Amino acid sequence: MPDPRHSIPAAYGGVEPNAEWAAEIKRLAKERNATILAHNYQLPAIQDIADHVGDSLALSRIAAETEADEIIFCGVHFMAETAKILSPNKRVLIPDERAGCSLADSITADELREWKADFPDAMVVSYVNTTAEVKALTDICCTSSNAVDVVASIDPSIDVLFLPDQFLGAHVKRETGRDNIHIWAGECHVHAGINGDELTAQTESHPDAELFIHPECGCATSALYLSGEGIVPEERVKILSTGGMIDAARESESKQVLVATEVGMLHQLRKAAPEIDFLAVNDRAACPYMKMITPAALLRCLTEGKDEIVLSTEIMDLARKSVERMIAIGQPGSGE
Repeated sequence: MPDPRHSIPAAYGGVEPNAEWAAEIKRLAKERNATILAHNYQLPAIQDIADHVGDSLALSRIAAETEADEIIFCGVHFMAETAKILSPNKRVLIPDERAGCSLADSITADELREWKADFPDAMVVSYVNTTAEVKALTDICCTSSNAVDVVASIDPSIDVLFLPDQFLGAHVKRETGRDNIHIWAGECHVHAGINGDELTAQTESHPDAELFIHPECGCATSALYLSGEGIVPEERVKILSTGGMIDAARESESKQVLVATEVGMLHQLRKAAPEIDFLAVNDRAACPYMKMITPAALLRCLTEGKDEIVLSTEIMDLARKSVERMIAIGQPGSGE
């Protein structure tokens, strides 16, 4: 293994992700009978070494079906929790338990209890980007790709509490035309930081580009405005989950695509459609929590068996019901 004292880029955690590192990761994973899952926003080296790459829900479903003894979830904490909820009898590890999520942290279980008390007859719809404790208080979970269908499945006379993402909530309200949906004022600090002015400037600089916009983005409304005003043709504006972006990339005939989401997504998009020039609307939109899963952290996880996700049986059972209700409405497709 390379000496961690060598001058290695900080993003790698002091370990160079070279062929020797990759071989050691594979050896340790085989020795532990572990499968490595990596989210689309992970560092390229982590994505490339993983057994499966995708969005959090798709990866959690893979985790539930794997015959491996251990699941190494390279993502943020709520994602590893979801894998544990769907695979309660498996050991789930996250390479750095400090890898949190600003969106998941924007609502606590106590805050949700207080909100529910104000609307005792409402249905609670929670985005999968929430903690296990919040999922346990939720009626139905949703992903960014099926949030509209989930809310539309609820009796129109029943109030809906939608949480925690205000931008995804606004998108659902637009699409459903529902007046009795109450939206929590939470956000992903990375997606919220991709603003409309940046998007407008990029579309002016790249007038023929398609737009792939994640619904968590602060610029989603601006994208619809550009489309509505005819500045960008409607067919070139796509509001998509991360998994939806991969599918759209494979089908696209465009030469250039502007992408509004966390920059780690570009790695998978470029692999899916190498002939397309993918450009970030904001090339500074990098999640520091996602980037905490470094090559060094993954090596430590496999060497020491840390950090394990531990949830109570009660929380897992309640949270699983909200996820299963979502799946029962229809195939969830791609996740966040």
